[in-house]
Amino acid sequence: MKKYDEQYNQYIQILKEELVPAMGCTEPIAIAYIASYAREVLGCEPQRVVIEVSGNVLKNVKSVIVPNTEQMKGIQAAVAAGIVCGKADHKLEVLAEVNVEDKKKLHAYIEEHEIQVELAKSPFIFDLFITVYADDSYARVRIVNYHTNIVYVEKDHQILLDKKIKDVKEDVCDKSCLNVKDIVEFANIVDISDVKECLDRQIQYNMTIAEEGIANSYGANIGKVLLSMYPDDVKVKCRAYAAAASDARMNGCELPVIIVSGSGNQGITASVPVVVFAKESNLDQELLYRGLLVSDLVTIHQKSGIGRLSAFCGAVSAGVGCGAGIAYMETHDYETVAHTIVNALGIVSGMVCDGAKASCAAKIQAAVDAGIMGYCMYLAHQQFRDGDGLIVKGVENTIQNISKLAKEGMKETDKEIIRMMIKNC
Repeated sequence: MKKYDEQYNQYIQILKEELVPAMGCTEPIAIAYIASYAREVLGCEPQRVVIEVSGNVLKNVKSVIVPNTEQMKGIQAAVAAGIVCGKADHKLEVLAEVNVEDKKKLHAYIEEHEIQVELAKSPFIFDLFITVYADDSYARVRIVNYHTNIVYVEKDHQILLDKKIKDVKEDVCDKSCLNVKDIVEFANIVDISDVKECLDRQIQYNMTIAEEGIANSYGANIGKVLLSMYPDDVKVKCRAYAAAASDARMNGCELPVIIVSGSGNQGITASVPVVVFAKESNLDQELLYRGLLVSDLVTIHQKSGIGRLSAFCGAVSAGVGCGAGIAYMETHDYETVAHTIVNALGIVSGMVCDGAKASCAAKIQAAVDAGIMGYCMYLAHQQFRDGDGLIVKGVENTIQNISKLAKEGMKETDKEIIRMMIKNC
């Protein structure tokens, strides 16, 4: 790879597309966004709402607190927040500007208006379809495949937008150019000025919420539990700060994060441990930037074969990514990074996603632990080999195996998880 050739520019564009801010868990925020957008199309506050959500969206909204709603959870809360308080032009920061009066109106809206939730009969993993009514008028909006991708808009029998669903791709940028060897080479040669703005924002946002999670009480306080047991271990600090950021985010903290592959928890997991490790090891800022690039891109590379939502916990991919980023910062060596990825995938693949909630923080610390262990194994001249379970020769082949497991092999697992969660609603 050479600077400013097509592949170099593709990597830059992938980072710009993926590393974007979001406030709150991205699935309830997507619901708030579509509700806010539908309100604008309708032209007034809806008297009644019907929203259809795909199973994976329901799974990730059921148990997580919607930010700026005074600890309210669930789809109805996200819909009401979007209608009453949302600013659709802010997209994934749709609920970033909510005042005290808005919160009072929010509670009144939920009490006085019908918000009907239905499970979408859809082939798409990510699908939202909302219809809002006021007197004799209505508006319909649909989002498919990723959080802000509006594909259909209708008002009073007039179709305003209708994208062909079969042509809708999950990502704007083509991720097929990603591979571990080129990711490492890109990190070696990249002009930092090309990525500095998005990486500075990732460091600032995600470390701010991590420090908030350590300083205050959120969820099960996984980060604090870890630090109380092993206060001086750098590897534990990496796990603890990532967990604390997730604890805060899942439990109502009103700070934004920089997401990766559509997920704030993945954005946290891919970045916070790398930042903490660099700080504790007194590494310089430029090396931190390059390590973050490896972590982010390795995470995106894995997730591009899996999809945005799955029964496979996305923290696994990001934990593997952060292990690769730490390995890169210490060695700059492709072989070490590749073996770290394979080892880490051999440890933790198979962790299920049962929705966004407090226990995500504990899963994140486990995934970060696996990423770091994968690196430590290779330093000790230990590794998993071809034929060890899902591990096959070559890092790209192993990534493909795990992607197939997550996307195809766990389809029935995903359905069963959703059935169980619907039963308990």
